[in-house]
Amino acid sequence: MSSNNRQILEQRQTTRLWIAPQQKLLGRLLEMTGTELEEEVRRATEENPALEVADSSPAEQEHVDRDEDGEIIRETADDMMKADYRSEDDIPYYRLSASNRSSDDDDYEPEAVNENSIIDYLMAQIGERELSEKEQMIAQYIIGNISDSGYLQRSIESISFDIMDHTGLDVTDSEVEHVYQTVRELDPAGVGAVDLRDCLLLQLERLKGDEISLLAYRVIDEHFDLFMKKHFDKIASQLGIDDERMRRVFDLIRSLNPKPGNTITGVADDSHSQQISPDFNVEIDGSDLTLTLLNSVPDLQISESYSTIYEQYAAKKPTTDKERSIAGDIKEKYTKAQTFIAMLRQRQDTLFRTMRAIVHRQKLFFLTGDTGDLKPMVLKDIAADVELDVSVISRVTRNKYVSTEWGVFPLKYFFNEGMKHESGEEVSTREVLSALQQLVDGEDKSRPLSDEKLCDMLREKGYEIARRTIAKYREKLAIPVARLRKEI
Repeated sequence: MSSNNRQILEQRQTTRLWIAPQQKLLGRLLEMTGTELEEEVRRATEENPALEVADSSPAEQEHVDRDEDGEIIRETADDMMKADYRSEDDIPYYRLSASNRSSDDDDYEPEAVNENSIIDYLMAQIGERELSEKEQMIAQYIIGNISDSGYLQRSIESISFDIMDHTGLDVTDSEVEHVYQTVRELDPAGVGAVDLRDCLLLQLERLKGDEISLLAYRVIDEHFDLFMKKHFDKIASQLGIDDERMRRVFDLIRSLNPKPGNTITGVADDSHSQQISPDFNVEIDGSDLTLTLLNSVPDLQISESYSTIYEQYAAKKPTTDKERSIAGDIKEKYTKAQTFIAMLRQRQDTLFRTMRAIVHRQKLFFLTGDTGDLKPMVLKDIAADVELDVSVISRVTRNKYVSTEWGVFPLKYFFNEGMKHESGEEVSTREVLSALQQLVDGEDKSRPLSDEKLCDMLREKGYEIARRTIAKYREKLAIPVARLRKEI
């Protein structure tokens, strides 16, 4: 190999080594939520003395412009200036503020879910009970094994073993069982249950002993399997009651809470709490749309003092190992700071361009909020629009949300496959899902529609769909089979 070719190869290898960390960093930044990005920026500025928050002018004004399709794009004056220098190292940084709060509103915080703990709530109550020190300790172990939804997750025997193993205290299963019954008396009703049947029975025990509540207790206690399968006729026959009383029993049971702990934690399931803070805002402005990238991440810059030190060491050739080590460390931090700033700006630019492409394709939905106005759209479509790889669009749209006139939506909501209507028009699967949901909502619950009947009715509406697809769409909408949808 000639020296010239070897030099070219070495340059290409060096370039690949330099690009790889950048792309890895960019990939991480693209996947981050707004909250995660704020934490990443805070960590980076604390760890790297070359990075600092740039001074922002309080009088910075906002420029509103329209793209070629008439959509309004909002940029700051600083962004407009940066747009004139779209080099690889200086990409426009769309640092925009939501129009529904002022730019100096530093106290804005996303509303957190699940601020209370079911364990704390139960411990506060158990502390008011007249229990011995030993019983209080047993109660702590029992409560510690209760899930967010209120169910006991381990057996009495396992808890007894844990107590003896961890504390050395000699406890019997009967002692733990005794305290466990006390825990089951705490609020909310149903807490400490071992399964759904137990949970419903605990709640029914606290109701007044009238005929309907007593019948409801018998239904769950003696006919739970039939109730879950909605075989109400069999239950009514075995209990010797008429349809009207059976209906009232069913309504009472349906009013009970299958996850009592959620009344304390404020969540709809057993998953951990989340903060959902929209990454974008889309507002209607006549027949146009205003897209804003919501961002509380500050502009970053290279520290002036660090730049001076870097230039000083770059100007002279180190002569000792110590000087070479110091110079290498300074250069590394300086380069990392440059890379972080460039990738952060590219992240914001990529997010904005991606969301703008989504808004362009789904403009009618953003104007109307009607699911039927959603057009078929897949990741590949947006990737082609913004000239990026599909994997990049996948990262950008993961765990990101947009606030609209019609509510807050995850970006994944706007992606859906298409199918042909008999008119020849391509419609989105969401339109078909909406039509299916409407059919189920309007059915006679005493005679629910079978999948075959739903398929026939959708075909009458012009949707060419197979029966097996109906089952798949039902599952997607969390609609049970016809037998389980039956009501009295």
